[in-house]
Amino acid sequence: MLKQLKEQVLEANLALPRHNLVTFTWGNVSAVDRQLGLMVIKPSGIEYQHMTLEDMVVVEIKSGRVVEGNKKPSSDTDTHRVLYLNFADIGGIVHTHSRHATIWAQAGLDIPAWGTTHADYFYGAIPCTRQMTKAEIAESYEWQTGEVIVETFAERRLSAQEIPAVLVHSHGPFAWGKDADNAVHNAVVLEEIAYMGIFSQQLSPQLETMQQSLLDKHYLRKHGKHAYYGQ
Repeated sequence: MLKQLKEQVLEANLALPRHNLVTFTWGNVSAVDRQLGLMVIKPSGIEYQHMTLEDMVVVEIKSGRVVEGNKKPSSDTDTHRVLYLNFADIGGIVHTHSRHATIWAQAGLDIPAWGTTHADYFYGAIPCTRQMTKAEIAESYEWQTGEVIVETFAERRLSAQEIPAVLVHSHGPFAWGKDADNAVHNAVVLEEIAYMGIFSQQLSPQLETMQQSLLDKHYLRKHGKHAYYGQ
């Protein structure tokens, strides 16, 4: 079942250590088949160097039921489910504890749009969620993690397409895209701009965000209806 999607998810997971986004097993990638209402996700606690196609787990998004696979799905599966259920246009999700993005998450800070590297991929600041309540942590923690992400985008009136990433307060980053590979790409860029941002702020503590006109230019030339970047 879903052999091609499993192959994509396996390759995307194996890309995480190649891009230095994970330590040990601290990360996961999933992808969705919208027509079937199913997602494929990495199994829980399996080392990347030992991961195979047979390890991928198929989960029904609506119920969380494991449809295929002989291993437990990632412990973050319910967070992925919430995002797929609420952000209809995303096809793949990545969660990591990549070093510099996690620094921002632990500090509880948004990553401002300070330069064109950021603007090429994200149409504004990368938001950081609020802290989760004791009740949210105690009950259905992973599901509530997804809910607080959705709440952040709703309350700030942000588009999950225009800003395909978030920082979960005291936890770490999630990124997404049109498919698993694109989600990994966005996670790599997120980590890079988090790294740049730390040093930019150190060099210039009162650094202002980039001009709106420059943000518009760089984002829209790649993503707008009149985009002209690339072949």
